[in-house]
Amino acid sequence: MQIKKAVFPVAGLGTRFLPATKAQPKEMMPVVDKPLIQYAVEEAYAAGVREMIFVTGRHKRPIEDHFDMSFELEKTLEQANKQELLDVVRSVKPADMECIYVRQAQSLGLGHAVLCAERLVGNEPFAVLLADDLMVGETPVLKQMVEQFAEWRTSILAVQEVPLAYVKRYGIVAGTPVNERMTEVTRIVEKPAPEEAPSRLGVAGRYILTPGVFHEIRTQNVGVGGELQLTDGIAGLLRREKVFAYNYQGKRYDCGSKEGFLKANVELALEHPEIGTWFRGYLKQLTL
Repeated sequence: MQIKKAVFPVAGLGTRFLPATKAQPKEMMPVVDKPLIQYAVEEAYAAGVREMIFVTGRHKRPIEDHFDMSFELEKTLEQANKQELLDVVRSVKPADMECIYVRQAQSLGLGHAVLCAERLVGNEPFAVLLADDLMVGETPVLKQMVEQFAEWRTSILAVQEVPLAYVKRYGIVAGTPVNERMTEVTRIVEKPAPEEAPSRLGVAGRYILTPGVFHEIRTQNVGVGGELQLTDGIAGLLRREKVFAYNYQGKRYDCGSKEGFLKANVELALEHPEIGTWFRGYLKQLTL
């Protein structure tokens, strides 16, 4: 019952960042010096996952290139005796990590993207990570969830309390608290109106799911936006299995929005070992 596989739905068009995403995947946009997708993959790796499954689209080839070997670059750095940079390049894909790619031919929703990975996942529990959500925690958020899964052995959703005005942006859960951080989910709704929201607990971009969710997605009707919603698949799963919501320890940056992306760049730059001190001094000099 270990979590060995993680699914990264990366086929979206990134329209909120046009024109920057016209020719580059939004997941390759850098926060300080690493692309968003690398932060998510490193989080999964730190949680013990070694098989990374990317659900891509026609325009996402740079993601594959990023996690592939770059012989010319490595050879150039090696000849220039730039060992530190060479180590950085080689650390992007550790030797014991496997990357697998599957195409989502049409953009039919997050649920459909997860369903595209069914044959690769097989009949075992798996993680789903949305690279748009950059998660920072003293203990990586997915690792926290894997530790909870070892105890509860059922689907777990990362959640955070969101302002009432923002519930229409999230899958919202309601349920019965079982301890300080875990809630047994009794209801989950995709992007409800504020007056119809069952709570203010919004699902963040981290999931551990049992394989039963594939059947639910495959047999459900289209949901919000005319798409197959992962939230609806989890709602179906609730009829047969327990699902828990985990109030994680850490901070989430919504890098699918310009505001969240800028916040992540500023705050992570301040903590960066190479430029943090300089950047803090620079910000203090600005007249705001």
